[in-house]
Amino acid sequence: MVGLVIELIGRKTLIGFGVGLLVGLLLGWMLLGWLVFPVKWTSAAPVDLHPGYRELYLDLVARAYAADRNLDIQRFLGERWSSDQLKETLQGMMSKAGPAETKRLQALAQALNLQVAPTGAAPQAPPPKKGGLPPLLQICLLSLLLILVVGGGGYLFLLRRGRVRPSKAQPTVSATVEPTAWAGEAEKPMAQFTATYVLGDDYFDPSFSIETETGEFLGECGIGISEAIGVGDPKKVTAFEVWLFDKNDIRTVTKVLMSDHAYNDEGLRTKLAPKGEPVLAQPGQTIDLETATLRVRARVLEM
Repeated sequence: MVGLVIELIGRKTLIGFGVGLLVGLLLGWMLLGWLVFPVKWTSAAPVDLHPGYRELYLDLVARAYAADRNLDIQRFLGERWSSDQLKETLQGMMSKAGPAETKRLQALAQALNLQVAPTGAAPQAPPPKKGGLPPLLQICLLSLLLILVVGGGGYLFLLRRGRVRPSKAQPTVSATVEPTAWAGEAEKPMAQFTATYVLGDDYFDPSFSIETETGEFLGECGIGISEAIGVGDPKKVTAFEVWLFDKNDIRTVTKVLMSDHAYNDEGLRTKLAPKGEPVLAQPGQTIDLETATLRVRARVLEM
């Protein structure tokens, strides 16, 4: 069923839909998430601050503790500080602090039961760079680049598929011909059409409008691929659908033109039965389709 839906819709259409969906999601995410409903951070704990602001906060706590040795340090520090994190931050601050500030930081470390000694090369977070592109603009540019990559990849994929299609595939040969009465027919038909299927034409689906001499639309008829067997390209077609649509009739009449293999395969016949009455395809075989006001007689000319 999924394969039939893909055939009806078309692989290019599905790929185009997928690329369009991805582009829409990316643009929607940028517009909604960054412009219309941006995320706002509130109630952050001191431990969640940028490393530079974290050091500034610890320096304020150290100054407060130097002024009041009975200060409740843990309450000022907040939750979720780990010993390693405090030790690393204080050590980095001492490595670039003056004598007075170092003394205050050492007193704070002792109050927290941390063994911290200043070093000359303690790693520190680099201060935010001034200038450059704003974060939102960087995200927009990266998203645009991703869209271009996805779109270009989809285009190259479609282009490659078009190039690797079997060279034997030929376009459908279909035409409206001058109406002539067949042998045994008393009158000429209102219209007459021909359609030729060639191996490799995986999109064989010609249709013809039925009109009066004055151009009034009465209905439509056509033929298309109904079932293929095996794998790989081109399709190994084993059955066609011949159909008739009448604007004055609520139903579309369909008959299934089958190869010997499909006609004699009980499983295939059962599978194709809902589509229409089975007919064995052979040269000279005629198929009659009739609705409320139209009648079509199709004939297999050659196989």
